[in-house]
Amino acid sequence: MVPFSFAGQEFAMAEAGSARAAALYWPAERALVVADLHLEKASWYAERGQMLPPYDSRATLEGLAAALKVTGARRVLCLGDSFHDSEGPARLEPHAAGMLDALVRSTEWEWIAGNHDRTVGAPGTPGTPGTWAEELVLAGIRLRHEARAGETAPELSGHFHPKLRLTVRGRRIARPCAVLSDRRMILPAFGALTGGMDAGDPAILAALQPAAAIDAVLPAAGRLVRYPLWRAA
Repeated sequence: MVPFSFAGQEFAMAEAGSARAAALYWPAERALVVADLHLEKASWYAERGQMLPPYDSRATLEGLAAALKVTGARRVLCLGDSFHDSEGPARLEPHAAGMLDALVRSTEWEWIAGNHDRTVGAPGTPGTPGTWAEELVLAGIRLRHEARAGETAPELSGHFHPKLRLTVRGRRIARPCAVLSDRRMILPAFGALTGGMDAGDPAILAALQPAAAIDAVLPAAGRLVRYPLWRAA
């Protein structure tokens, strides 16, 4: 894990799972913070005639279990789009459903609603174990699905699936990354079957305004690497 400070709190970033997605560990809250699991994305596509290997939920949950083991977190905070659609929980095959149930029941699990799964935890609708909320505020930090342009309070969010794209030794690579401004952070997608938006995309930079500087950050070789994306004139 790679420790760093953000919004007056100590955090650590760790890679987990085959997609090398980054999870955020918050020691003061003993919490693992992840975004955009998109569970049951493959089955959503299968229902529409595009057949994909139906193991994305298992792979994502295995990554979560690994991150929980590495960090020792006792609380999980999911920043929205945890399911690819509102019917996702009903489509979980028995093995993945059992994995999720075991993880949720062994921790304090809190789901934040996203644009894909906003109705999953609504009153009177089938959902999953754990607590659902539109937003959370912990230690003065707002946790929501999508960064709110103009927000001046410390904020953690997801939604954009940022990836840093680089050319290394003539080879193009793309790595999930967080995008960090002075007091706000967009986490990468943790799901095994999620695409990504370029970390420097104007939509991401606009969502984090106002800011003095915006960087892409990711763990590499035991340290936190920063790549500048934008600086105020």
